[in-house]
Amino acid sequence: MEQVLAFISKHQEMIYLVALMIVLGIELIEKVPSVLHTPLMSGANAIHGVVIIGAIIIMGQADDVYAKVLGFIAVILGTLNVVGGFVVTDRMLDMFKKKKK
Repeated sequence: MEQVLAFISKHQEMIYLVALMIVLGIELIEKVPSVLHTPLMSGANAIHGVVIIGAIIIMGQADDVYAKVLGFIAVILGTLNVVGGFVVTDRMLDMFKKKKK
């Protein structure tokens, strides 16, 4: 438990930054109209691809177990977001295709 508290106190600014990004992301996503969802999802997929690569690089250079665990969680969540984004984009684009008779 002491190691967790030491990690939190050492990376306090980063934890605040992540919390701020979560709140800002939720606020931005709620205000996006449906028409813009597909283009923004494509951009988010590209950004999360970069996030996944960055998390893998940082995870490979990390000495701390907690940093490796956080990097692994970042890779998993980024991958889920990319795959989910492609699934949602594909379903939305299918709605615009002509139906076969």
